[in-house]
Amino acid sequence: MIILNFFTIIGALTLNFLAAIGNVVMFAVTAVFNAFTPPFYPKAIIKNLISIGYYSLPVVGMTAVFTGAVLALQSYTGFSRFNAESSIAGVVVLSITRELGPVLAGLMVAGRVGAATAAEIGTMRVTEQIDALVTLSTNPFKYLIGPRLIAGVIALPFLVIIADIIGVYGGYLIGVYKLGFSQGAYLKSTFDILEAKDVITGLVKASIFGFIITLMGCYHGYRSKGGANGVGIATTNAVVTASILILLSNYLATELFFAK
Repeated sequence: MIILNFFTIIGALTLNFLAAIGNVVMFAVTAVFNAFTPPFYPKAIIKNLISIGYYSLPVVGMTAVFTGAVLALQSYTGFSRFNAESSIAGVVVLSITRELGPVLAGLMVAGRVGAATAAEIGTMRVTEQIDALVTLSTNPFKYLIGPRLIAGVIALPFLVIIADIIGVYGGYLIGVYKLGFSQGAYLKSTFDILEAKDVITGLVKASIFGFIITLMGCYHGYRSKGGANGVGIATTNAVVTASILILLSNYLATELFFAK
């Protein structure tokens, strides 16, 4: 009996998990289709570009500069044991452009934008504002969700470019003014090792992360129910699922681009 109950629980969890994946996929397909078919709402896209991109600059910039600085310090601590201090600039720039810039920017934006999106759409759902849009012959996928997806895919790469620059600059400040590297040698080492592929792959990851963040925020907000408590649960779920999917997709993208 105990074994039967155990497999019953496992089966129920598996079915619920597969059903959740199916719901997300169907929601994503519907959202993408509606995002790229008329009518379009350019004002909503611009509004979300400002909200996702411009207003996220402070937190992304602060995260990037301290990440670059700490990376330089920790690299020096390790590399000095092997007399490989000259590799610090290369490690900083590759780590920032390939991984840390896109991932940390994605996680910061997920915490800020994913939560806000889920809360806004969730509130509209529980207060029946989305139903009101439908009665006014306005497709909520086109008006609420499509512009957010487009804005997320566009805004995240620009945020990551800025995060890359600031992060590398943070490493440069520590390397030159604390660790005593020559300015010219540090910059030369940075540009010698950096390739276009490193930056491009980071930007591709950023677009994927932007889609994931906005999709999860919209999905959990759109499906929220149960008043204020339901909106709170949707907000939490949006941030958690977006963060997990960012880390998962980052690994898959890295495996695709850099695995040999």
